[in-house]
Amino acid sequence: MKIGNINVKISVVSLTVFGIFTFILLSTVIATGDTSILIWGVPILALLLIIPAALNYMSQQQYASLVPMYEQEAKNVKIRAINLNMIGEPVRIKGVVERTYFQFINRPQYLVADRTGEISVKMFTSPPEDVQKGDVVEVLGTVVKRYILSGDAVINCVSIRKVEKDQQS
Repeated sequence: MKIGNINVKISVVSLTVFGIFTFILLSTVIATGDTSILIWGVPILALLLIIPAALNYMSQQQYASLVPMYEQEAKNVKIRAINLNMIGEPVRIKGVVERTYFQFINRPQYLVADRTGEISVKMFTSPPEDVQKGDVVEVLGTVVKRYILSGDAVINCVSIRKVEKDQQS
């Protein structure tokens, strides 16, 4: 579903929950013959779709509003140069997506590599483009620790977009 220029995506998990509760509601109505259950059941089912869609829309809108600031402030860096001393700094990297994780819950993580190394890139909303293994991408984000108290440096991604293969640095 597209709202304005934002492509709203509902996760597979949310759709599964909607499907399970729809089945339970319809089974109950058929088994009991009590259609008054539909008075509260149908609006609740609608909310099981509306709430995740609204949250996804708001997070994508917020991320989109941050992109111009990151485009101005982010430094082009090689992956090998990223370390814990850079925590909180906006960076721009270009590389190839080696792996993708958690796209089904709209919280994708990517393993992005360039000629100098590889780094985990975490995004807390679904990106505007469908990014898959093998795509050459440009990532804008902030360097953070993998875990709160410990861990290596990773990128909290604000924007990930495909670029042409000849543009990879």
